[in-house]
Amino acid sequence: MDPVVHFELPCDDRERISRFFTQAFGWKTQMLGPEMGNYVVVTTAEPSAPPPVPPQAVPGCINGGFFTRTADMPAQFPGIVVAVQDVRASMKKVAAAGGKVLGEPMTIPGVGDYVAFLDTEGNRSSMLQPLPPQR
Repeated sequence: MDPVVHFELPCDDRERISRFFTQAFGWKTQMLGPEMGNYVVVTTAEPSAPPPVPPQAVPGCINGGFFTRTADMPAQFPGIVVAVQDVRASMKKVAAAGGKVLGEPMTIPGVGDYVAFLDTEGNRSSMLQPLPPQR
């Protein structure tokens, strides 16, 4: 079974959405630069163990991110990110199940390979083949 490991929300103003979730729920945000599409990494729970335990190691919690809407990207809706063992094999499974993969995987430095898809209901989600844990 492939788990949900991340969520994504679209925004028009990344400062405004970051301020909202920080004030309303105490989430922490990290603004990335243009080389990463001005993405905002969101931490919703602190790890219970000291680093290098990743925040997603908190049982029952996931972290997420905010992406800025752009005219050239399809299906800019809230979505989930599913961790997969092999992104290319999972792309084939999505297509075989009636979904539509949106482009080719992109490598996110230090994270893994990522690609978005539409399910059979038109919901946009993504999958991530995470990098192996550093030891």
